[in-house]
Amino acid sequence: MTLKYRSTAQRVFSRGALLGAAAALTVLAPIAMAQDAEDAESIQDTIIVIAPDYVPRDGVSANKSNIPLIQTPQSVSIITRDQIDLLSFVDAQQAVRYTSGVFGENYGPDLRFDFVTVRGFTPKQYIDGLAAPVSTSIYSVGVDLYAFESFDVLKGPASALYGSAPPGGLYNQNSRRPEKEFGGEVQAKYGSDDYKQIAGTVTGPLSDNVSYSLTGLYRDREAERDLVSADRTLIAPAITWEITPDTTLTGLAYYQLDHVDGDTNGFLPVYGTLLPNPLGEVDPSTNIGDPNNRFEREQWAYGYEFSHKLTEAVSFISNSKLSSYDEQTPTSIYGGGGLVDDNFDGVPDDYRTVQQYNFSYAEHVDSFATDNRFAISLDAGGLTHQIIAGVDYRKVENKADFGFIFANRIDLFNPVYAPQATLEPGYPSAFNNQTLDQTGLYVQDHIGLGKLFFTISGRQDWVTIENNATNQSTDQEKFTYRAGANYVFDSGIAPYISYATSFEPVLGSDSLTGNEFEPSEGEQAEVGVKYDARGLPDGYELLLTGAVYQITQTNIVSTAPSVTPVFGTQTGEVEVNGLELELVSRINDALSINASYSYTDSEVTASSTPQEVGAELPVTPKNKASLFVDYTFQDGVLSGFGFGAGVRYTSESQGALPGPFNPVVYAGEESTLFDAILRYDTRDWRFALNGSNLFDEQYVARCSGPAGCTYGAGQQIIATVTRKF
Repeated sequence: MTLKYRSTAQRVFSRGALLGAAAALTVLAPIAMAQDAEDAESIQDTIIVIAPDYVPRDGVSANKSNIPLIQTPQSVSIITRDQIDLLSFVDAQQAVRYTSGVFGENYGPDLRFDFVTVRGFTPKQYIDGLAAPVSTSIYSVGVDLYAFESFDVLKGPASALYGSAPPGGLYNQNSRRPEKEFGGEVQAKYGSDDYKQIAGTVTGPLSDNVSYSLTGLYRDREAERDLVSADRTLIAPAITWEITPDTTLTGLAYYQLDHVDGDTNGFLPVYGTLLPNPLGEVDPSTNIGDPNNRFEREQWAYGYEFSHKLTEAVSFISNSKLSSYDEQTPTSIYGGGGLVDDNFDGVPDDYRTVQQYNFSYAEHVDSFATDNRFAISLDAGGLTHQIIAGVDYRKVENKADFGFIFANRIDLFNPVYAPQATLEPGYPSAFNNQTLDQTGLYVQDHIGLGKLFFTISGRQDWVTIENNATNQSTDQEKFTYRAGANYVFDSGIAPYISYATSFEPVLGSDSLTGNEFEPSEGEQAEVGVKYDARGLPDGYELLLTGAVYQITQTNIVSTAPSVTPVFGTQTGEVEVNGLELELVSRINDALSINASYSYTDSEVTASSTPQEVGAELPVTPKNKASLFVDYTFQDGVLSGFGFGAGVRYTSESQGALPGPFNPVVYAGEESTLFDAILRYDTRDWRFALNGSNLFDEQYVARCSGPAGCTYGAGQQIIATVTRKF
């Protein structure tokens, strides 16, 4: 591992920001203490409880029912709102920093999307249990993390309940919900790279049986790269009507608007980043794109969740959502051509001249999703049954177009942004134009026999994908299932075993046989153990999970998807073997611990591209380890003060798969990063200073090719002031 640092000016600025924020914290804390004096006889007598829901308990996302995580025969990681707030996570990529088997920030600090992989695969995104209207090429819509109560990661195949999904798993984000008691917060943040944000959420009753919540955010920030800025506006209202004691209807909605100016990340040459350049090292702030670049996105969704208890044993649950996603990049100039080699001798001409490309892109996605199920609780023959049976339906329309032209050449070490011959190439070429209809029937029975529990799930899916440009359609169907068992000892130890399958539809036909593609298939065997705090003294909360698994995915189209339908042959196969350990703990409302370790061994075992066989999956490091410890003083003169520190290690990972046009595969660098927190809490205020990558370690997170290198997230210091009510 090589430690590299930014320029002296940048280090001085970072230290200045840190000292300034610390000074602000020192000044503001006594003010808060004085304001709280009216409500407390003495600060020493006030016990501060800052994260009562730090440790997750239920497994609703994993089971579509209220089955405890300790009884769920599957690895599930839940990053609660208390964890998000304490560690001041800004986006989902940061939220998984201390989570096993999940990897983020492979493209550095992206200002648009959440790039995450789970057990080697890109997961599907769900919001409130329904599939998000993701684009053709990126499985993320980028709704801000502040809108959600939790970030739930289901590891391994989840098709038995959710339908089409990769075998690595999926993640589900749960929106903030109305509460019957008035409460909320107003929050302001300021930090590195001129990060400015104001946000707030409020909830409470409108009447005896109607409650509401309203969440909003505005962010204006720059980036680690020069000449990049972004702003975001979010509003997310919700309202709950308790129609009767047995019937509840909740309306949920969000609207988000994003603008990003400048070239946000990646596409630096390998020489000067990962490999030596005779002219020196490329600074992480270097931007070889163009300040005229523009990314625009507008998205919204509204829907409902309805529940009705028919009897004491039978309930009906229904949730639906209508979503719209619109993304446009009229100008996207980037250094995709890499260092110029005009004489084609395989060596850069001068190691400083970079060829720019201009890739414009626009996509619109309309989505309707609904999920309707019965939940049944039975006791029969000494067995307990928690049964769900339902049907869900999705209709998604994607229309995407692009343009691609050559742009200027630019100096890597002294970039001058000359006027472009064509700034906006338009969208002359079709990228995707398809409609997906998916219907699934599913059933699950969670069977209890004393301390022994069995979970059996099965689902039949029917998928129709229509290419609107050619009027050709593909009909595919698949049955998937999950079977697992665990035993929960009185001590809280719960060993488990499970087997699950998954599928994903593939549009197109085999280039060798001419037959329509079959769905890709995944299967996983997992053995693990969970442990909660039921055998420990009062005040101890924890969830410890250990798992060993093997995933196999078959029917992979060996040619990487590009313009749909894809062209290739369906001979690919991938195998992933892994070990994961994860601990989330909260002790006596004072000490918080997050710890994790992952070992992930991935391999392409079959492919029509011979170079791929034996290769590791991209951005899938073999080892990831992390530890974060936080402590809060609860009483005495230091009551309310807290501090924490963490360390994160990630080993190197391959940037791409090898092939005839990619003969050399580069690996991103390993990294060891340190984080810290300093804060002061009262009953009404929080003043916090969060720092990540404190020592500003400079490392290449990914190199997808000679011109596709990206630095990892650098030092970030953020000061937060929160008024709670």
